[in-house]
Amino acid sequence: MIVLGAFATGLDVSVVNVGLADIGADLGAPLSQTQWVATAYLLALALSLPVAGWLARRHGTGVIWLNALAAFTVASALCALAPGIGLLIAARVLQGLAGGVLIPAGQTILGQAVGPERLGRVMGALGIVVGAAPALGPFVGGLILTGLSWHWLFVINLPIGVVGVVLGRRMIPHGVATPAVRLHRSGVILATAGLPLVMFGMTQWGDAGKLTPTVGAALAAGVVILVAFVVVSRRAENPLMDLSLYGVRGFRVGSVAALFSGALVFGSGLVFTLYFQLARDLDALATGLNLLGAALATAVCAPFTGRWIDRYGPGPVALAGGFLAMVGSGALTVLPTTAPLVVVQPLLVVFGAAVSLTAMPAGVAAYKAVRTDQLPDGVTQVNVLQRVGGSFGGAIFAVLIATRVADPQNAFQVAFGALLVVSGCAAVAGWYLMRATATRRADP
Repeated sequence: MIVLGAFATGLDVSVVNVGLADIGADLGAPLSQTQWVATAYLLALALSLPVAGWLARRHGTGVIWLNALAAFTVASALCALAPGIGLLIAARVLQGLAGGVLIPAGQTILGQAVGPERLGRVMGALGIVVGAAPALGPFVGGLILTGLSWHWLFVINLPIGVVGVVLGRRMIPHGVATPAVRLHRSGVILATAGLPLVMFGMTQWGDAGKLTPTVGAALAAGVVILVAFVVVSRRAENPLMDLSLYGVRGFRVGSVAALFSGALVFGSGLVFTLYFQLARDLDALATGLNLLGAALATAVCAPFTGRWIDRYGPGPVALAGGFLAMVGSGALTVLPTTAPLVVVQPLLVVFGAAVSLTAMPAGVAAYKAVRTDQLPDGVTQVNVLQRVGGSFGGAIFAVLIATRVADPQNAFQVAFGALLVVSGCAAVAGWYLMRATATRRADP
């Protein structure tokens, strides 16, 4: 059941982007408005994500997961029925609010159910859909739009959501509720203001291709507010997020690795999509078809990655993934944009495998380092860092390409070169992760 929720939210991130042009044409909305169909979802997700841990502690993780999936399904129906751009954006906000809670709640349920010994294997099963769903989005979206209207981009969520809710009510434990847990209001205000501002600034930075005054102001304000959130949380008796977890070395290093893996996963998805559309001049469906190899590689490697994490530890697996990503991105850096696709595709498959090997160990290492009752907080914070890393990586890559778009060869050489640097950072994070987890295993 957890897999169904993860698949729906993962697919929704990328499938809708393919239909923005059709949505604008049908609803008579300019690009400046239709882009908010995508942006509003991401900002709403950032708005609800910080409170996911508190909600799980307060009401029980299973209860929160079921309600979030139900809300996501209802919001999908509202999106499909929206008669105008304003109502569509409003429904996307509701979708994002539900999605921001659904993702960490599902991971927490799994982590609490299986314990640290089998966490890698279970996360590997979840990783099959988490890794493949965003990459499948462009293909699924393009396929739908070849014969159906944009409304069906949201209708596809309905059977997934309904089945998940019906079966989840029978199979998902409600979890332990702690009604006495009080909400840290000042923490909520600061976190739900600062994180969306940072995400908004990064998104607009990537769209504009430069650091405008509006973007700079949003980023600066967001950073200042988040610093205030850290200061206030450290002094609070019952903080919104337990930042003392960063005192645990395994959690701290795993969180940093999650930051880089987020930049690698979300950034590479953007770069590869733009590569096929701008440098290869392919439409949405053809782009999706060319990305299938990477998506399948991520999905196929996920269960093996989970087993290797349980057997060898997260560090060696993450280090291998970072190195493999360096091999794939390094080779793409030196290839001309006219290179045969039969040469490009194997490199994308290599990179897809690297994504699985890099992203999963970071979260597993962080989750293993904390107690079971601390998992709601730990999962929430790792997800926040992955989203921030993804937004930052996406913005950087978008700017690098946008400022050089007149020369696709140069634009994508620079973009793939930047991807190589991020892959190297992920490899270094994997090395530190290996040291941290080895030290923890050696401790009595």
